[in-house]
Amino acid sequence: MTQVAQDLAPFEDPIVNDSAFQQTESRFAIWGHPLHAMAVAFPVALTFCAFGADLLYWWSGQERWAWAALWATGTAFLFGLLAGASGTMELLMVPGIRIRAAAWTHFVIAVMLLSLLGLNWGWRLTGYESAILPWGLLMSGFAVIVVAVTGWHGGKLVFDYRLGISKGN
Repeated sequence: MTQVAQDLAPFEDPIVNDSAFQQTESRFAIWGHPLHAMAVAFPVALTFCAFGADLLYWWSGQERWAWAALWATGTAFLFGLLAGASGTMELLMVPGIRIRAAAWTHFVIAVMLLSLLGLNWGWRLTGYESAILPWGLLMSGFAVIVVAVTGWHGGKLVFDYRLGISKGN
C-alpha cells in the first residue's frame, strides 16, 4: 500500500465498502417494472391538478373547480398512500437502498408530503368551496413545491444511484 493510500484509509466511506451497498434491485415489481416507480406518477400528477383547480377556482369563482380540487387532493392522498407503502417496502427490504442516507431523506420528505396532502384533503371535506381561499390554495401550492423536491430527490436516487430498479439479465 502506498503512503497516499495509507493516509487516506481512515477517510474511506464505510457505506461504500459494505457488502449490501450493491444490492439495489427492486424486490417489488411486476414483470420487471418496480411498483413504486409506477405508483408515484398518480399522486404527483394529481397534486399539480389540485393546485391548478384551486387557481382556476380563484380566477373564475366557479364551483366545479372547487369540486375538482377536492377530488384531486383526496385521490392524490389515497394514491400517495399506495406509492408510499411500496416505497417503504423497498426502503426496508432492499439492503442497498436502506443503507443510504439519501433514501431516508427522500422517505422523510415523502412522508411530509403525504401529511400535507391528507391535511389539505381533510380541510376541504369541511366545505370544499369555502376551504380554498386562502388555506386550500396555500396548501396546494406548498404541496406542489414539496412534490417537486421529493420527486427530484427520488429521480436522483433512481437515475444517479440506480436504486429500486430491475437490472434484468
